[in-house]
Amino acid sequence: MDNKKQKLAIIIIAAVFVISAAVSAYMLLSDKGETVEIISGGKVLYTIDISREPDREIVVEYKGKKNVIAIKDHEIYMKEAECPDHTCIKTGKLSKSGVPIVCLPNKLIIKYTDNGSEGDIDATA
Repeated sequence: MDNKKQKLAIIIIAAVFVISAAVSAYMLLSDKGETVEIISGGKVLYTIDISREPDREIVVEYKGKKNVIAIKDHEIYMKEAECPDHTCIKTGKLSKSGVPIVCLPNKLIIKYTDNGSEGDIDATA
């Protein structure tokens, strides 16, 4: 192989490596998605693409007690809750940090879905 062919091969290999690294970095650093699940009593009641959802309120009842979930400007939060401590309301808007909104007394969870990475964390914990 002559010198020009070696240089061309090295340039092609380097370009493929740089493009692969850029694509991998983009996929790892981009948002996991905009899909939110609302789960009550262990059952998924709603799966919502929050980026496309209009402003509205969702009422979820569990054993006679209700929670009011608000969606406003493509963000979701607990607006009202019939529970003693209102921790779910104090949590504020759902963030992509991985921390769900949870109302333990009413067995309600609001969380982003993330294709199983949360399950990986639970499995190692």
